[in-house]
Amino acid sequence: MGDIRVRAVQTFLTQPSHSRLIVVKVLTSEPGLYGLGCATFTQRHLAVKAALDHHVGPFVLGKDPHDIEDLWQSGMVNGYWRNGPVLNNALSGIDMALWDIKGKRAGMPCYQLWGGKCRPAAAVYVHADGKEPKEVADNARRFLSEGFHYIRCQLGGYPGLAGDAARKPLGAPEGAYFDAREKLRSIPDLFAKLRRELGDEVELLHDVHERLAPIDAVWLAKALEPYRLFFLEDILAPEDLDWFAHIRSVCATPLAMGELFNHPREMTPLIAGRLIDFIRVHISQIGGITPALKLAHLSAAFGVRTAWHGPGDVSPVGMAANVHLDVALHNFGIQEWALRSQAEEEMFPGLPQVKGGYAYPNESPGLGIDFDEALAAKFPCDDKNPTWTVARLPDGTLWRP
Repeated sequence: MGDIRVRAVQTFLTQPSHSRLIVVKVLTSEPGLYGLGCATFTQRHLAVKAALDHHVGPFVLGKDPHDIEDLWQSGMVNGYWRNGPVLNNALSGIDMALWDIKGKRAGMPCYQLWGGKCRPAAAVYVHADGKEPKEVADNARRFLSEGFHYIRCQLGGYPGLAGDAARKPLGAPEGAYFDAREKLRSIPDLFAKLRRELGDEVELLHDVHERLAPIDAVWLAKALEPYRLFFLEDILAPEDLDWFAHIRSVCATPLAMGELFNHPREMTPLIAGRLIDFIRVHISQIGGITPALKLAHLSAAFGVRTAWHGPGDVSPVGMAANVHLDVALHNFGIQEWALRSQAEEEMFPGLPQVKGGYAYPNESPGLGIDFDEALAAKFPCDDKNPTWTVARLPDGTLWRP
């Protein structure tokens, strides 16, 4: 196949929808051969770009793109301190692109490099939100009519119902206000209604988004047990992981966790202790495909299934990587799915498509997705700091999401 080297690393920022996306392109010395990767840390996009442009990108120049494992391991330790979200995302952009290159050189889709298909397509879940239970139920029915079988249901979005900010005292700072007690009142009632109206066959999910105190999380998991959720997501913040044992001891509600994880040691106690049922990491946040494969195989040994993070702030390149992993890994559970804008569909030809509630990878070599750089340049990123991440209780106290 001949000797090839990494010739250049290019970083692209674009915002075709609400999320800022980071796409990495690794060019090789073989004419026309390049790979694409996702490095999307949408809240700190400029920091990731700086890491790629000044540190991680130059580190891989001139190296053999076939040596994915060594490049990932050496890239992780090259800066000495490691496993932070900025570095991990920068490494992910390189890592995914190298797997894309390897698949293209082999003339195979990436899932073939990892053992071939365990299933023809990946079941996905979509989001049914609403300001009141009726709106949530109506949106869920619409998705059911479109062939989706797994539906995550949220009342009032991540924080909860609107109006909590009206209780804040004079001089309280701005933020995404919510009332945890309101969640405990409204969420069980929501799922009681959904089960009555939608029946028992539809698979329902819910995301707490770390907005509960641990003892309230225990209560909610127990309260939702009769409604047989497919899983309850991110019920605790990473700082409260010891509480998972308490939840597990009192109820059988399936638990998914991991969207905020960066370091393997955050994940391994929950997996080895069988304290969760689904691992929910954002693949670029842990460093790319290489660590995701290791994590999936570790999880399989303990009966934990994958449910990779897949909202709009995972780029279509990252979603392509997710779907290739989904069809190849035996312990796949479910794939979160974001509905894409027309601009994203045009910008990323080859984006996996959903039919009847299943996402299908295409059969093109590598990740099977491309990137229109000229179109991406027409959607520059804003530099606004997010507001939804600054969650506050009714008295103005900052909540650690």
